[in-house]
Amino acid sequence: MAVARFLVSGRVQGVFYRASTRDQARRLGLTGHACNLPDGCVEVLAYGPAEALDALERWLWQGPPAAEVRSVERTPLDGEAPPFFTTA
Repeated sequence: MAVARFLVSGRVQGVFYRASTRDQARRLGLTGHACNLPDGCVEVLAYGPAEALDALERWLWQGPPAAEVRSVERTPLDGEAPPFFTTA
């Protein structure tokens, strides 16, 4: 199991980015969370197989139709996997 933190910037709040990320992560078999940050970014913490994290990262660059992603920063982390994927 691998763990990664993604910081996504651009027009990613108010465009269903978190909910769409949750749906995509669940399709990929990942657990974790997506939450809005005060600076306008979205933080995504994801746990699962490395290849699924890679697939999620590719999807994060696209996001839902109304999103305009400027950057996705990935940081590998250590940690334990939560039982499911949530939004906050």
